[in-house]
Amino acid sequence: MSSIALVIPDRDLSRLVAALQLHLPEVVIEQWPDIQQSEQVEFVVVWKQPAGSLQHFPALKAIQSYGAGVDSILRDPQLPSLPISRIVDPMLATAMVRYLDTVVRMYQLRLDQFARQQQLAQWRPKGPRKLITIAVLGLGELGQAVAAHFVAEGFTVTGWARTLKQLPGVQCFAGMDSFAAAVTDADLVMCLLPLTSATEALLNEHHLAMFKTGAILINVARGAIVDERALLIALDSGQLEAACLDVFSQEPLPAAHPFWSHHKVTVTPHISAVTNIDTAARQIAENYQRSQRGQPLLHPVDLSKEY
Repeated sequence: MSSIALVIPDRDLSRLVAALQLHLPEVVIEQWPDIQQSEQVEFVVVWKQPAGSLQHFPALKAIQSYGAGVDSILRDPQLPSLPISRIVDPMLATAMVRYLDTVVRMYQLRLDQFARQQQLAQWRPKGPRKLITIAVLGLGELGQAVAAHFVAEGFTVTGWARTLKQLPGVQCFAGMDSFAAAVTDADLVMCLLPLTSATEALLNEHHLAMFKTGAILINVARGAIVDERALLIALDSGQLEAACLDVFSQEPLPAAHPFWSHHKVTVTPHISAVTNIDTAARQIAENYQRSQRGQPLLHPVDLSKEY
């Protein structure tokens, strides 16, 4: 009898196991590293799996990401050549829009400045920031939802992606030749790009210099897309006024990292859009059954695009 292995280190998976058992009551579900019958595992659910860990399953047929991203899966040098799927959850888009809307309002009302003033016991009233134009980098499911939301809220919105998109109310750009045009007038730049070989360290000194002087960066994608040293330089020089970062090259963010104490940086612990267990369990169960029947997986990953 085939089984499912959850290769998701350092997490309490009891709720996920319970949700999966509701959909697949007859299926054995094991958790890495305590796999008792690795030869029976035909389907794995992974998130930041240890490199080479999937080599332990000789009967493996398919790989399921536990989230929307797959960059950590694809970094495994011993990744089996098998179908890979990711979670597509409408609730992720809702959560992301809510997070970003809150951050934008925070900056509009200068709550970041007032929080610093509170620490210094300073009383310095000031009117709202004039935030007019927002650039959205990455126009996948999440990026499109975010762009549409801020268009509806009355902002001028530009969008930038690998290939050209057509979105109502959004001035869209594509390719590196048009990167500067996408960001040059933006008061806020929101990064929702997938992490690929093409986007790693994309927001470096060269590209941050293309931002409007005094712009604000919000990164909710992957930490490795931002050159952290270049970002600190841009903040210290005044090229950027502020940055809100939800993702980092190393997570958890090390206690000694300068982002924690930098007066222009707001840190949140990768919570902008969290996978919903019930939604994920339904998709995992459906893909397991599809794999068993020899059918294509839902939401397959295009390896040529790396997402």
